[in-house]
Amino acid sequence: MASVTVTRLAELVAGGGVVVLSGAGLSTESGIPDYRGPTGRARRAEPMTYQRFVGSAEARQRYWARSHVGWRQIGEARPNAGHRAVAELERRGLLAGIVTQNVDGLHQAAGARRVIELHGGLDRVVCLSCRERTPRAELERRLRAANPGWAASGQINPDGDAVLTDGQVAGFEVVDCAACGGLLKPDVVFFGENVPKPRVDECFAVVAGARTLLVLGSSLTVRSGLRFVTKAAALGIPIAIVNQGPTGGDADASLTLDAPLGPTLTDLTARLPGRPAAHEGAAQ
Repeated sequence: MASVTVTRLAELVAGGGVVVLSGAGLSTESGIPDYRGPTGRARRAEPMTYQRFVGSAEARQRYWARSHVGWRQIGEARPNAGHRAVAELERRGLLAGIVTQNVDGLHQAAGARRVIELHGGLDRVVCLSCRERTPRAELERRLRAANPGWAASGQINPDGDAVLTDGQVAGFEVVDCAACGGLLKPDVVFFGENVPKPRVDECFAVVAGARTLLVLGSSLTVRSGLRFVTKAAALGIPIAIVNQGPTGGDADASLTLDAPLGPTLTDLTARLPGRPAAHEGAAQ
C-alpha cells in the first residue's frame, strides 16, 4: 500500500510547482527530537515564552544555560536523507519553495536555497535593543569565556534547549549585546510572540502560487503551520502529507502517508526523472 501511495505522490510532484511545508518530524532522523511524535512524548520542560524571557533575569539565565547545553546537539546535527531528498527535488526544478517550521538550518545545510524559516533560526542571535544580528557561534564563544569550568548535561528538547536542574543553572553567567549592552535573544519566534507579518505574507504568497503543497513531518496541530494547509485547500491546491501519525490537515489532504520521512523521500526521488546530485556539502 505504501508503494502505491509513493507512486501517487511521485505523480503529483513530477508536475513541478511544489511547495514544501516541513516540520520537526523531518529532523528526527538527524537526532533532533520532535514535539508530538515518539521522541517528543518524554518532553518534560515547558517552553520559554517571550513574556517570561524579557521580564525576568532569572528566566533568561535558565534559558541561556539550557540553550548553551542544547546547542551542542543542534549545532552538530547533520542533514538526513529527508533533507537531502528535498534539496534534490529543488535541484531538479520541481519545487517552488520551502516553508519550514524548523529552526535547525538543516534544509540549507543539505543544499536547499529557497527556504523561508517561518520561526527563525537558532544559528543567529538578535539584540532586542539595537536589533543587531550576530552568529550563534560568536555568542557560544562568549558564553564559554564567561563560564569557565561550567558544565552540565540533560535531555534535549525540540526547540534546542536541555532540561537542567536549578542547581545546574545556578551561577551560569549570561552575556548581553557586545554592541549596546541590550538583551540577547535567539533569532527565533518564542511562544507568545508573533511571526513577523511580512514573513507570514511571503509564506502565504508562496503557497498560493503552488501547484501542490507537500507537508513533511508536521502534525499540523497548531495554527502556525495549519493555516497554510487551510489556505491551499481553499484555493483548490492538492495537498499531500507525509508524517508519522495523524495530522490536523488530513481531512483536507488529497494524499496522506504515515511513514518514515528519510526512506520515503529517498524512494520518491528515485521514482522521478533526472539524475541525483552528489550533495558534497551535506556532510560537512
